[in-house]
Amino acid sequence: MAIRTLDDLDATGRRVGVRVDINSPLASDRSLADDARLRAHVETLDELLDRGARVAVLAHQGRPGGDEFARLEPHASRLNELLDGPVSYCDATFSADARDAVNALDDGEAVLLENTRFYSEEYMEFDPERAAETFLVDRLSSVLDAYVNDAFAAAHRSQPSLVGFPAVLPAYAGRVMASEIDVLGGVDEKPDPRIDIVGGAKVPDSLSVVRHVLEHDLTDAVLTAGVVANVFLLAASVQIGDASAQFVRDKGYWDEVGRAADLLDGYRDRIHLPTDVAVERDGERVELDRDELPPRDGEAVMDIGHDTIAEYADLVEDAGTVVLNGPAGVFEDETFADGTRDLFTAVADSDAYSVVGGGDSAAAIRRFEIAGFDHVSTGGGAALRMLTGEPLPAIDALDQ
Repeated sequence: MAIRTLDDLDATGRRVGVRVDINSPLASDRSLADDARLRAHVETLDELLDRGARVAVLAHQGRPGGDEFARLEPHASRLNELLDGPVSYCDATFSADARDAVNALDDGEAVLLENTRFYSEEYMEFDPERAAETFLVDRLSSVLDAYVNDAFAAAHRSQPSLVGFPAVLPAYAGRVMASEIDVLGGVDEKPDPRIDIVGGAKVPDSLSVVRHVLEHDLTDAVLTAGVVANVFLLAASVQIGDASAQFVRDKGYWDEVGRAADLLDGYRDRIHLPTDVAVERDGERVELDRDELPPRDGEAVMDIGHDTIAEYADLVEDAGTVVLNGPAGVFEDETFADGTRDLFTAVADSDAYSVVGGGDSAAAIRRFEIAGFDHVSTGGGAALRMLTGEPLPAIDALDQ
């Protein structure tokens, strides 16, 4: 792809719109509970400021109607602390006030514009040409000289701020975006044997990854965990209990059981299912072998068991490349954190080239303070989509 990066941008004195993904957990008082996503973009933003650009930062927070749908003033305050140059806040996105704030910038200064999703069209999907005609892109592009997209975590979306600006402005990939494209786009060329660990609760996307890597003979083994493993266990006619089966139904994933069964029919020798699982019984962790299932009424599968952890860790030890997507269980509850903590640690400690999908996987890494991975993606859904070989609209828009 012919994607330009910051290396190709003459930034000095230019007004540059930079789309980032700083959608973050919020505390009860609406302050930032975690600034990891802000820190991910420091390299891109600092480089532009140090090179004398006048930076207008675009971002979203939460979804309309959601608990974390909020203003970006706390984000601006934290960016002002993190970055080398000053960062102000504007409570408008593309109005005259926003355009005036951009025009008032001096070299090496930045302004964070208000939550793009306060604007209704930003929560809709468009092709680039139509996105360029939206109010946000049409108005704001009039005061910009260039556009940089560093929001890989949102790259699977085709919203105006992600795909519209490249249709009307010179467009570039920021450092986060360029790194993700390079690593995730090149993982198929890393050393063999390759192990894919697929966990978490994003079952449809995860099954698409499993199908892609198996159909294209990109992996030697798929190790399943989390809700993904529960779906595969159901597909294999393992009785995981009514509580876990109902959870799959409630999430709208029951049709995915059929997809999992098709994958087992074609690739059973390369798909590994948990041999034991952990459930909660009287407030304690109880591990059950597959032949001891189903669990008691009301007991749900919350984690993989220690026999499965040991089996998966042995496979990881002999791997040349490990691609890890999704936690192994309900890691937020210390009772059921063992699978995620121990499996992630095994990957980090191995000699394999290791790539970790973002989202909950990155949250688990931060929670357990695990280091040693070669690449931790900033995007959960976007990373999964890229690993399936599907196009990502925001990246395609940058291909000029």
